[in-house]
Amino acid sequence: PGAHSRAPPSPGPAHSRPRASRPGTRHRLKKYGYQLHTGHQHCYHRLFHLSASFLNLKKKIEWSSRVVSTCHSLVVGVVGLYIFWFDEATIADPLWGDPSFVKVNIAVSSSYLISDLFILILYWKVIGDKYYIIHHCTALYAYYFILSEGVLAYIGNFRLLAELSTPFVNQRWFFEALSYPRVSKAYVINGVLMTAVFFVMRIASIPPLYAYIYSVLGTEAYRRLGALIQCSWISSCVVLDVMNVMWMVKISKGCIKVISLFRQEKARRSLQNGKLD
Repeated sequence: PGAHSRAPPSPGPAHSRPRASRPGTRHRLKKYGYQLHTGHQHCYHRLFHLSASFLNLKKKIEWSSRVVSTCHSLVVGVVGLYIFWFDEATIADPLWGDPSFVKVNIAVSSSYLISDLFILILYWKVIGDKYYIIHHCTALYAYYFILSEGVLAYIGNFRLLAELSTPFVNQRWFFEALSYPRVSKAYVINGVLMTAVFFVMRIASIPPLYAYIYSVLGTEAYRRLGALIQCSWISSCVVLDVMNVMWMVKISKGCIKVISLFRQEKARRSLQNGKLD
């Protein structure tokens, strides 16, 4: 360059150069972060605190109780199925087989029953039910011998499989609390599944259980149990099965009624559309 040309200004230190500012970037990040946070809170509220928005106090308490009941039944039911199929020790000897794995499942169930008993008593005027009290106390009495004496592990786990019907029973209550129409497909499908699973897990299992009891009467393994455990085993099963039969009758009547209403509603809609079959 010539002498008269002006040299470009030399750049200063890096920190002295003006940095291109992006006004609003930090604000937008904060905004997106806030939206993500509030969105997460909203989903959490909808999923886990749905009852707080529109249910009365009685239904809020029962809603929470049934959510815990469903979680308990799924956990012990799935673990119980695994034990029923794959726990070789208890399968080989249902009366005296190693109860280590079963004890864990029974302990979880016992903890739930104790906590639910406490809730039932605490809110007796709201959700109290004498049949639940009888059911819980009978089950806890039977589980005591499994946990303390280590006997009848396979039988205790077999009884726990009945809990697999509980999610459908609770779901029916959830539908009613949410004011689902009884002729809706979701309500009807759940009702049919509830009836079928309840029958398989709580009623169809009765004959095999008592057939097994009859088959071991008088054996050495049975005599080793002692009179107290023998009587407790049979009496607790009888009490629980009587209640299961009572509930099965009630559930069956309800299922038949719902299916009848569903068919009537379907026929009515067909008439309205001019498509009567």
